[in-house]
Amino acid sequence: MPEEAAPDPAPDPSAGPDVTRLVHEAASKSGLLWIHVPGGGTHPVWHAWHDDGDSRGTGPAAYVVSGPGEQSLPWLPTQVEVILRSKDSGGRLLTMRATAEELATGSPEWEAAAEVLRPERLNATGDVVERWRQGCTIHVVTPHGRPVESPGHYEDGSGAAPVRPAGPATTRWRPWHWRGRARARRNTTP
Repeated sequence: MPEEAAPDPAPDPSAGPDVTRLVHEAASKSGLLWIHVPGGGTHPVWHAWHDDGDSRGTGPAAYVVSGPGEQSLPWLPTQVEVILRSKDSGGRLLTMRATAEELATGSPEWEAAAEVLRPERLNATGDVVERWRQGCTIHVVTPHGRPVESPGHYEDGSGAAPVRPAGPATTRWRPWHWRGRARARRNTTP
């Protein structure tokens, strides 16, 4: 009679969540993450999550494209923080330290990243890869280390920032109307 394999022991609940699986699930199921630049604010960006499995062996990473016609993103230093959101609630799920690397346009790494990003780009018009080649930047953002924040260990603050005051939306005079504007549309009564 063959020996039966011993069942796997139950995971220790005090050890916390499996960070590798949590990062993979959060990043691959959500098309949005926030990049926190030290001293430069937090920026929401769409991304394409790419797991290891190719010959480059880069490991799991998020590819982010920015530039004219794409999302606006400031210059990224080498070390940033990535805030992953929950697909269910859209709220903060996990904050990780990450390494941001700008890919050189035309390099084999840039071409591979563009091929990963292209199908994820919604409502793309024209040849997006050529447009990216002309004036956009592609970054590889690779999370690493232990989480800064994880489920059950969040900072007390919500992370909300006050809305910056902006100028008026209408910069010119309102258009002239024959016989004036109707009272019902002005929401006034005599």
